[in-house]
Amino acid sequence: MIRTLVKSIREHKRTTWVTVVLSVVEAFFDIAIPLCMSNLIDFGVEDGSMAAVLRYGAALAIFACLQLITGMGAARFGARAAAGFSANLREDIYDNVQTFSFSNIDKFSTSSIITRLTTDITNIQNAYQMIIRTAVRAPVLIIFCIVVSFRINREISLMFLVTVPVMALGLFLILRYAKPIIDGVFRTYDKLNNIVQENLHGVRVVKSFNRQDYEIKKFGRTSESIYKDFAKAERMIAFNSPLMQFCMYVCMILISWFGAKAIIASGNSAALGLTTGGLTALFSYVLQILYSLMALSMIFALVTIASSSAERIGEILNEETDIKNPENPVMQVADGGIRYDNVDFMYASKAQKKVIDRASVTIGSGETVGIIGATGSSKTSFVQLIPRLYDVSAGSVSVGGIDVRNYDLDTLRNEVAMVLQKNTLFSGTIKENLRWGNEHATDAEIEEACRLACAGEFIQAMPGGYDTHIEQGGANVSGGQKQRLCIARALLKKPKILILDDSTSAVDTKTDKRIQEAFKKYIPETTKIIIAQRVASVEKADKIIVLDDGKIEAVGTSEELMKTSVIYRQVFESQKKGSKTDEQ
Repeated sequence: MIRTLVKSIREHKRTTWVTVVLSVVEAFFDIAIPLCMSNLIDFGVEDGSMAAVLRYGAALAIFACLQLITGMGAARFGARAAAGFSANLREDIYDNVQTFSFSNIDKFSTSSIITRLTTDITNIQNAYQMIIRTAVRAPVLIIFCIVVSFRINREISLMFLVTVPVMALGLFLILRYAKPIIDGVFRTYDKLNNIVQENLHGVRVVKSFNRQDYEIKKFGRTSESIYKDFAKAERMIAFNSPLMQFCMYVCMILISWFGAKAIIASGNSAALGLTTGGLTALFSYVLQILYSLMALSMIFALVTIASSSAERIGEILNEETDIKNPENPVMQVADGGIRYDNVDFMYASKAQKKVIDRASVTIGSGETVGIIGATGSSKTSFVQLIPRLYDVSAGSVSVGGIDVRNYDLDTLRNEVAMVLQKNTLFSGTIKENLRWGNEHATDAEIEEACRLACAGEFIQAMPGGYDTHIEQGGANVSGGQKQRLCIARALLKKPKILILDDSTSAVDTKTDKRIQEAFKKYIPETTKIIIAQRVASVEKADKIIVLDDGKIEAVGTSEELMKTSVIYRQVFESQKKGSKTDEQ
């Protein structure tokens, strides 16, 4: 996990090491200042020497200024390193998610990925900054403060070592019980983000069913759960501070008691025991040691929280796409011919039931093929195998006479255009959305694609024409308009295979017919696959595939299927009967 995250530091390694060096130098000045103060008291104040006071006073001022400079430098470079590290992590996660196949994406919910990109990376950033700054400075201070303290007075300095095991044991017990709670909090964060995403995405449904109060209560329960769990974990971690303070005050009392006795016994002589300046230095060192231990304990608490985030981030960074390019990929698709050869498909390798079962069919280049079947008959899964959005579990799917697994992914997908069941438009102008299909498309090509998709008329009627702004998700266009824009966008790819996944369900029958006639006339060489619930949308197709529970029940023209397929005949008759009733 750590090795995975460290790869994202990259260009910020130098800044990190500068922070580490400056933190160490700052610690040395922290150690030097109490020694200088001790000498000022013993050789200046106690001996009444103004020269010594001025000499050691000047040294104190210089050390304080250098400590300030190194401290500010360490803080600045540490912040830059941590912010850069987190920026690289976000970029690496986002880049890796873009390579995921659909099967990889199915493992992580959208809300979970968003939480990892935001909350989890913020936790990592804070922990990283503390590690390269405080976690370096604090141990250096502790070690050298103990060494110098032993040089001042060994017996009194032994008191430091008594408190360290007590604090370490207390911190271990606190974090042991707090970490499982923190792990659960992040899972609840995913749930909370999922609620927000679903609510905002389906806000029209929520309002139409008047379910605002229900959604508010659902959000409130999840938010309350996060509050309670975090509060419980924080209460456990909060015990760390009083434990540290108790140890610190015990040390100070013991040092005051035994230090005063040692000064009296030695007559304020360093050679015989302890001096006033030495006792002052011991007080400074005990404070530095205990504050450093407190800082380390807080770092451990922060790292405990960050470790849960690191594991979640590592899951995405280590996730490898299930679909990869072959070693020597084919870089050209000959034509739009498609062949399914005994294809089996399951979403999960351990699934009990096949989504596609022993499917075999041949589709000629340039043919118009309809796919029909009941809801849940795997129509969408069937066509998603063509551009390798998923890979077959057994058998093969070939395009242009070559197994799709042998193609370069970009080459294959550039020749296959899909208009998915859930049409998506992005914020921006109509022209910007259409150029997703071809970023170099000319205005004339855009207008031609829109004409074929029967979208040109309503676009011209808009105030801004092709420069009309589309709101997020296409909120300011109707369902039928959105579908036609998505069809035009797919046509701009000039693909060898065009797949329409129930993509004309929101347009009227007349417009649907016009779109299909335009396809037949203007893109005759493109293989067109149309998934539809309406028989009228596929009735004139060269070939119709009837799917039933993942199996190909029948293949043929509409006339042939009326004789050979019970499913097709039932659907045809029920829809034609309903159509006649509506007309009457």
